[in-house]
Amino acid sequence: MNIIEELEWRDAINQQTDAEGLRELVNEKKISLYCGVDPTGDSMHIGHLIPFMMMKRFQLAGHRPVILIGGATGTIGDPSGRQTERQLQTLEQVQENVEALTAQMKKLFDTGGSNELKMVNNYDWTHKINIIDFLRDYGKNFSVNTMLAKDIVASRLDSGISFTEFSYQILQSMDFHHLFKEEDVQLQIGGADQWGNITSGLDLIRKKEGSSAKVFGLTIPLMLKADGTKFGKTAGGAVWLDANKTTPFEFYQFWANTDDRDVIRYLKFFTFLDKETIDALEVKVKTEPHKREAQKVLAEEMTRFVHSDELLNQAKKITEALFSGDIKSLTADEIEQGFKDMPTFHASKETKNIVEWLVDLGIEPSKRQAREDITNGAISMNGERVTDVSMDVTMENSFDGRFIIIRKGKKNYSLVKLG
Repeated sequence: MNIIEELEWRDAINQQTDAEGLRELVNEKKISLYCGVDPTGDSMHIGHLIPFMMMKRFQLAGHRPVILIGGATGTIGDPSGRQTERQLQTLEQVQENVEALTAQMKKLFDTGGSNELKMVNNYDWTHKINIIDFLRDYGKNFSVNTMLAKDIVASRLDSGISFTEFSYQILQSMDFHHLFKEEDVQLQIGGADQWGNITSGLDLIRKKEGSSAKVFGLTIPLMLKADGTKFGKTAGGAVWLDANKTTPFEFYQFWANTDDRDVIRYLKFFTFLDKETIDALEVKVKTEPHKREAQKVLAEEMTRFVHSDELLNQAKKITEALFSGDIKSLTADEIEQGFKDMPTFHASKETKNIVEWLVDLGIEPSKRQAREDITNGAISMNGERVTDVSMDVTMENSFDGRFIIIRKGKKNYSLVKLG
């Protein structure tokens, strides 16, 4: 199947400006296409990743991806999906975010070869345009009536929208026009909320370059979970691609805990597995859901893609250790990842009797209860059962002098930080 047929099979197309025209274009030649992201932070989260996975599919099919980091538009604020004005960032902060996102994109998508990834920053061409040129060369090509009718603007009219955010669609249209002329970009991809901005870009190109200009727009469906909630959010917040914000173990666990109702859709959207493999996993979900094979494959594929084989293996090692209770083989760094969200206590590094230590920390409510739990074998330290009430807790019981893990019963883990 060609790239458009593949996207259709993956249910990855929401809207197209000219479906037949785009299908013919990608059949007759390899094209350049682009997708943009604004540097509102120093990392993408998995929600941002959705349109870029489609870009990657085009790249694997031999097409040339151009990724735009919005060094200019990021200082303005995209009104889509927001009912309040975006908090403006300093130019210095925007630049720091640009550098962080550029490195992240290159890691994920820069494969080299004839269709090597091209990275651009719209600040490079936008900052050279003065206000008079902006109004004469671009403003004249936009009807306020048409701009007001766009969903991204219309949804904000009641609550109010500044001229700054109102002008965002003009700047994004300028990007498409610039990339059409300078990089031969003929297709823009974006989320469903970008439809108005994308079609504005097509209109600008045709007004300035002629109605016969072959340019296209394609949007990706809004991703919601089966329960109707927003994809990519957890109780702890967004799932980031940056390992310092969301550890590889947490990242792996997010995908491994996917609902059966969502897992096949996510495999189609986020992995590069072929139809035969995904169809086989779909059968497993229906016939052997308790094995959660589809979820394991999804977690492995995504952790490997975003992080590495090494960090995937580490995430799986932590997962197995937590499941089995055998945590002795873990390093202190792995303990820090795996127990990040566990109840946490703080203790000094001085030697102390186990009973007093547990009570002082608050893990046990009383010395009587502590002795009873230890005697009954209900307390484990670093994966080994403690049965001696006279035992002393020393630095030798710790992971690298940093942590001690206490398990009470079968599932109640506590992380004790030493210092």
